[in-house]
Amino acid sequence: MPDFVLDAHRLIGPVPFDDLPRDPRPEMDRLGVHQALVTHTLSLYSDVRAGNEALFDVGDPRLRPVPVLLPEPFEPVPDWDVPMVRLCPARHRFDLTGPTSLRRLAALGTTVAIELDETSPAELIALAGRLPGLRVLLLNPGYRRLRAIGELMAELPDLWLEIGTVNTQHGVEWLAGHVGAERLVFGTGAPVLDDCGPRFLLDHLDLPEADIDLIAAGGSLFAEGGPR
Repeated sequence: MPDFVLDAHRLIGPVPFDDLPRDPRPEMDRLGVHQALVTHTLSLYSDVRAGNEALFDVGDPRLRPVPVLLPEPFEPVPDWDVPMVRLCPARHRFDLTGPTSLRRLAALGTTVAIELDETSPAELIALAGRLPGLRVLLLNPGYRRLRAIGELMAELPDLWLEIGTVNTQHGVEWLAGHVGAERLVFGTGAPVLDDCGPRFLLDHLDLPEADIDLIAAGGSLFAEGGPR
């Protein structure tokens, strides 16, 4: 069992039309998750600015903030010292490779998290071409698009993958064998998505213990000594 587990994809706050816990820490304790990168649900489903303000008010070192970036052409670049920002181009109706998005991402210079359903392989390749070296964490990829994901990761060396929904037999092991365990990151998407399944998956990967520890700690993206 890994000594340190970082959930790189977790939500805090209320979820519309669902009765889910607002505080993730009891469930994190139950599943042996030591730290989480968290985005506020208000930023995803309602008001980006209000959600980000609520996120920065949490003030718990176990819950590291991942604010949602909404590229607004006439607003200053946010002064955020965060490990990652999240983009929702489909939900928030903006162009991932539009001029404002590119300027904001270049100015922030931090890792970008984006769900696969919010974008496309073509957009991700275009983004990498416009901003070489930009680190991207692909969230909630599922397993039915595993071949497309493998192709993307082979093409884009600065693309990491959150494995929580890669719940097909030896899917994670297949990716680790081709692109390296250092580019795979543990995450759950909880509480909107189930966190027990990804945690079970992590504990039963058919990989060397050192690789499992690396994935659990955030791969080379967030593990100690990796890029920030």
